[in-house]
Amino acid sequence: MLKKANRIEPDSQQERSLKKHNPWIICTCSRQCYITLITGCYTCKWQIKQEKKSRPGPCCCSWKEKIFFPFLIISFLLSVVLLFVWIETSNEYFGFDWVIFLGTGYWFFWSIVLLSLFGILSAYSSLLVVLAFLLVWEGYELYLHWCHKILILLMILLCSFVLWILCQLWQERWLTAGLSLQIFAPYMHLSGITVMVILSWPVAFYLIHLEEEALQVAIGLPFFLILLCLYIVPLGIHSPCIQEEDKLGPKPDFFGHRGAPMLGPENTMMSFEKAVEQGAYGLESDVQLSYDQVPFLMHDNDLRRTTNIRNVQPNASITHSSFFLWSFLSTLNAGKWFVQSRFKPFYHMKPLSRADREKAENQRIPKLTDLLELAQKEKKFVIFDLNTPPRKHPLRHTYIRHVVSVILASKIEQHLIFWLPSFDRQYVQSRAPGFQQVGQLFSIERLTKENISRINVDYKRLFYKGLKDYKAANININLYIVNEPWLYSLAWCSRIHSVTTDNIQTLSQLNHPYFFMTPGYYMFMWLLMDSVSAVLIFAIFYFHWWRESKKEMFNSSIHTDLRSLSLQQREHGSQDSTNLPIKPSFRVLGNPWALSAFYPALTKSTKKQPGSCHFLVVPKKKSSEPEQVKETIKPLRPSKDDVRQPSPTKKTFEPTWDAPREATLETALPSLKVNKPTISSLEIAQSETEPEKTSTFESSQQYSFSVFSTISSMFSYELTSKKN
Repeated sequence: MLKKANRIEPDSQQERSLKKHNPWIICTCSRQCYITLITGCYTCKWQIKQEKKSRPGPCCCSWKEKIFFPFLIISFLLSVVLLFVWIETSNEYFGFDWVIFLGTGYWFFWSIVLLSLFGILSAYSSLLVVLAFLLVWEGYELYLHWCHKILILLMILLCSFVLWILCQLWQERWLTAGLSLQIFAPYMHLSGITVMVILSWPVAFYLIHLEEEALQVAIGLPFFLILLCLYIVPLGIHSPCIQEEDKLGPKPDFFGHRGAPMLGPENTMMSFEKAVEQGAYGLESDVQLSYDQVPFLMHDNDLRRTTNIRNVQPNASITHSSFFLWSFLSTLNAGKWFVQSRFKPFYHMKPLSRADREKAENQRIPKLTDLLELAQKEKKFVIFDLNTPPRKHPLRHTYIRHVVSVILASKIEQHLIFWLPSFDRQYVQSRAPGFQQVGQLFSIERLTKENISRINVDYKRLFYKGLKDYKAANININLYIVNEPWLYSLAWCSRIHSVTTDNIQTLSQLNHPYFFMTPGYYMFMWLLMDSVSAVLIFAIFYFHWWRESKKEMFNSSIHTDLRSLSLQQREHGSQDSTNLPIKPSFRVLGNPWALSAFYPALTKSTKKQPGSCHFLVVPKKKSSEPEQVKETIKPLRPSKDDVRQPSPTKKTFEPTWDAPREATLETALPSLKVNKPTISSLEIAQSETEPEKTSTFESSQQYSFSVFSTISSMFSYELTSKKN
């Protein structure tokens, strides 16, 4: 019958002190913390998992996880697409916030809120994808928690709804994102090659280890197709910013959109003066007509956003501004809203100085004649949108002629006026032939017929409709509204003559277009990145193949050595021996304070005492020496004096000796004559009636040493492989 042996365990304090000096425990704890972190974040189960697959299998999840994993990938792609589109359309943030204000009456940076939301969704889905990849890499099964699954489904619904809104109501966002590719495509190409080099490491690992050919094709074929497309995609890239240095056109001029709305309240004299200080080529504004026929500067149809009408007449805040008399409009404050952080029009505005803040708080609604006077003084061009008066307004049908008469009465030089309204253009050309007529996105035939040599168009539509034709017809082009440096660089590289901007203080500091490169430099970078990436990817695949082949060769040699050692052991096992039998499957570690270590000749009839441990004894031998021991030593029972519990305060465990025990041991030891070193383990007998199978001590020692050397070399090789 199998007998068990219990060792005397050290106390908890001493065990902690021993672990403290074992560096491998620190490594094990660190790895367990890492595994706990990734499994906890992915599965919401924070227990340390011990099971680990030895090799990556064809699939590391159940069929339910297989079905849901594509939804995770779809949510990741949708969130990344939305984030990319929203980042690239940052030029339109003010317009988006303004549209929301018209519907809600509350001004807020809704565009920044959506940007943050899309960023969080992208980070969340990306984190789950990375965690899934790490779990598969470590060989653990995938089990996405149901909370994550619900959030993923909600994310897909939200992203799909936003994409539908963009496609139906805001298609211009996609035009802006397409224009950004003309600037960033060369850099995205180079970044994509770098990403493929990084991904080649796990792809090569799985291609080498996977055994099914279908999975190898499913992973390897898309990878190499994408890599091939990246290698040849520059053949189809057309970017205006890839051109020779001598072909680069002059820097486009600036029209201050409503002045300089980031430096002063829009459509106020302070804003226009700031635009002049920043070197504006011209001033752009919006003109409304009061009920008593006074042209004044105002963009919105009502006065809620840019005046204090809510404090003066709350009930009239949504009334069209053209129904107010100028005597009332001139009393409204048009600048206090600008200094309040809640109503500032642009998120990235710089704080105003104290003097500018005081000046902005005292701004009033200006008349058109005030702007014309400043333009005449500074010799700046003026372009404006003339809003049609609402119904029941006295100038509903004659507003064009009235405004022309006001401009002519101001004595401004006619060539400084860029006339934009297309209604009643023939009258304007006959009454004021010096005005420079500005058209819109008309056909070249119509522009020629109406004697128009300049157009003012939205940048999103011009680049997709006949830019080359307008340039070939020698038509001057002004783009609106260009606020981002990358978009201004695109206009510069496309030889655009002027732009209307809110961000004049930033764009005026550019001395060279962003993302500009010569064709020769881009060709050099293209070939260099392709060649270097090809060499690196080949080296990564070769390294994984070489390591796997070396590992297989080593394993086969180990199996051969083990088989030869087992054959030698069988040959030695047939010889007679009187030494201790060795059975590795039944060996337990011996403690120096165990009773059996001091009295190896005790019989097996030792009974279990309360609070004591079980001790094992070497079976009786048939020689005469054990009989002598039996005559000199009486059967002993372990007692409190024989086995002492270790003191908790001691840091080492040393056996305690008594004088009677020393005498007994001196009488017992002479009968035990062992010429070879004893083994630090005790034999556990399976049955008292089992026949004894012994072997020579020399052959057993050689076999143990050979197996220990082989296993040590295998363990060191596995550690080296993991580090690599």
